[in-house]
Amino acid sequence: MKKVLYPVFFLLGISVFSQEKMKNDTIGKETAKEIQEVILKSQRKKQFADKSVYTFDKEALEKARYAKDLLQTLPELQLDPVSNTITSTKGGTTLFLINGIEATDMQIRSVPPSEVVKVEYYDIPPARWASRAETVINLITRSNETGYVFGVDAMSGLTTGFINASAYANFTKGKNNFGLEYSLNLRDYDDRNVQSIYDYRLNGEHYRSDEMRKDHFGYTSQNIALRYTRMVPDNYAFQAKLNMDIVSRFSKGTGESVFTKDSFMEEHEMFKNNGSNYAIPKVDLYYSKKIGTKDELSLNGVGSHYKTNTTESAREWIIPSGISVYDNDMVLKTEQTNFVGELAHTHDFKAGKLSSGYRVSSTTISNDLNNLAGYSQYSVNYLEQYFYSEFSGKVDKFSYRVGAGLTNIHNKSAANTFDEWSFTPKVILGYQLKSNQSLRLTSSYSPTSPWSSALSSNVVQLAPNIVQKGNPFLKSQQNFSNNLIYSFNNKKFDFNAALFYRYTDRVINQYYVLDDTFGGYALTYENGKNAQRYGIQLSGSYKPFGSSLLVLKAVLTPTSETLRTSKGALIKNDYLANNFSVSSEYKSFSVQYMVNIPVYTLNGAFLNTNENQNHFFATYKLKSWSFTAGIYWIGMSSEYKTKSLPESLVDYNLHTKIMNNKSMFVLGVSFDFSKGKKTEIQRKLNNETAPAATF
Repeated sequence: MKKVLYPVFFLLGISVFSQEKMKNDTIGKETAKEIQEVILKSQRKKQFADKSVYTFDKEALEKARYAKDLLQTLPELQLDPVSNTITSTKGGTTLFLINGIEATDMQIRSVPPSEVVKVEYYDIPPARWASRAETVINLITRSNETGYVFGVDAMSGLTTGFINASAYANFTKGKNNFGLEYSLNLRDYDDRNVQSIYDYRLNGEHYRSDEMRKDHFGYTSQNIALRYTRMVPDNYAFQAKLNMDIVSRFSKGTGESVFTKDSFMEEHEMFKNNGSNYAIPKVDLYYSKKIGTKDELSLNGVGSHYKTNTTESAREWIIPSGISVYDNDMVLKTEQTNFVGELAHTHDFKAGKLSSGYRVSSTTISNDLNNLAGYSQYSVNYLEQYFYSEFSGKVDKFSYRVGAGLTNIHNKSAANTFDEWSFTPKVILGYQLKSNQSLRLTSSYSPTSPWSSALSSNVVQLAPNIVQKGNPFLKSQQNFSNNLIYSFNNKKFDFNAALFYRYTDRVINQYYVLDDTFGGYALTYENGKNAQRYGIQLSGSYKPFGSSLLVLKAVLTPTSETLRTSKGALIKNDYLANNFSVSSEYKSFSVQYMVNIPVYTLNGAFLNTNENQNHFFATYKLKSWSFTAGIYWIGMSSEYKTKSLPESLVDYNLHTKIMNNKSMFVLGVSFDFSKGKKTEIQRKLNNETAPAATF
């Protein structure tokens, strides 16, 4: 408790020195009018040390039906046709905000284009979001008036179980806003082909298990959200949000296996079933208060309590005798409590802005487990504290952001307790070479805690003589990251070249070891010595006609990565990550094509490919309606490959194909209507509790 309270009292002490009132970042009516007169004349991009600021020309504002359409035009953003959400062309997690408050895809749809003043694109997120996302997008909108907005959206595959659907409604009256959202994502595929091979030597004998399996799998994910917001301009803002995530997953597979031991061979049959389900109710409370003209204090608390059920049942037997090779029945029931609390303070100086904050996140999990090792009950607790302070400003052509933080990771399980404090500095420097060219340098140091499944004591059977388990004795890994970024843009080009180098100490590595308990090999985790990843990322867009009539976007990332295990073995991998898209928009009609070439990247004891893309879809907009048709994975199925490294004790290969996705044709329709303007607050804190603990 002392560890939690001391940083809180220290932060409260900072606010005592602040007496003036902070400026309101939400654009007022007069300011918005002036900015609108500027952005009607041309589209502009302004580069800062940690972000780019985009405004939109008259043509873009008139063509877009909602703010989500505007985001698609940003050089490094695109519409993912499978999830129907905006994603970064570089990959990674993207967080969206509206006037500083975390926003869902449906909330972005609810903002009319005429109300968007500018978009802040953070490719280097501020401290309060840095641990949650690689990219942060903040929409700045105009002042708020009474009004309402609602919409529905649905997209479905005609020949297989593929549905994305959502509905939302917002109503504003005076200083009060009420919001309701519902989303559904359903996948039900009955034709997934899985081929896996385990090849190894054990006790001087050669073993090989060659398995072919066909699975029926899927998931249903639902989200229900209810929001209430009250905002008194230049005084305070309050928001209460109730959220419910309902998730269920299943997989049922049957197949055959050829099992060999030296020259002896026999045929096996098998089944592998697994599933999980949970409902996560969350309460999210937010409050901010202006203090004087230059200060603001914000509080955010997010809490949830729920139960998770995870099951796995697998059996392999000899044909035709029916003699069992292995039986694996795992039942995991967890009761999980999550809490995230944050206190933040901002102060405006003439030279720049000072932001300070303290965040604590706690996850407590009680496990009731039946597995190969028998029955057990145990509890774990993961606690992380983060105190940060950063100052950002600009002097002539130089812009900068300098920050320092202190992070505490305290993981406690039945087998081990890990407690460590880490100093986490961050420096960002920017220099404007010309009006349309800039150079930026970033350097940061931060810890990463092991995830719950890596720390788990659970054990499951993968194949004869092969099990998988976690490692409760894992330590956090330490990340040292550096980037040198050159940016150039004009009417036709928007280009970025980034040299990057990342060093990870005590890297968390998955590998095979001899297992005395079960008499074979175990796939588990260790803290390796270190890992390095370096290369250059070339990204951007090209508009041959200077408009959205034709837009080409591409990302190329030649990368080299190495990992040194705890025993000193060096693992190396080189790859050329890539992503390409072509889009065209003419009046109310638009088309887009996306393609990539999958590459192998290092993931512990394995090399994994990213998901392949070969998608085409077209959209027609008619007033408040939008109609979409698309073909995903044209001429191919979605596929995923995994192979072990030469250094691995077990030679493992996995090839998965989802045949239901091959040339999958989908149709979609959406309707959005708005009248007036809805209330949005500039929320300084946005947090999320830990995900459900499964294995």
